[in-house]
Amino acid sequence: MIDKSVTGSAAVLLGAMLAFSTQATAAGDPEAGAEKIAACVACHDAEGQGSAGIYPNLAGQSVAYLESALKAYREGQRAGGMAAVMTPQAANLSDQDIADLAAYYGSL
Repeated sequence: MIDKSVTGSAAVLLGAMLAFSTQATAAGDPEAGAEKIAACVACHDAEGQGSAGIYPNLAGQSVAYLESALKAYREGQRAGGMAAVMTPQAANLSDQDIADLAAYYGSL
């Protein structure tokens, strides 16, 4: 027999965890992201395709990955590779900007 008090407590805990995880990350808006890509298009174009072999394609990448990468560049946590280019590009992006850009490129 299942103890209903334990089951109820587990449901409340799970609900609280889900609510917290939703609030922890800003929801990205692809339409807002499309309006913020001016600095991105020189290397990744509007369709998220690298304009040269050294620039990665962003179209269809995981939104979580794109957010993580941009935040790491913004915080100076990535070195080597394209960090010298990307760190200054990401330096002034807000969490919402990053979420919007990631949502845009992830949606392509």
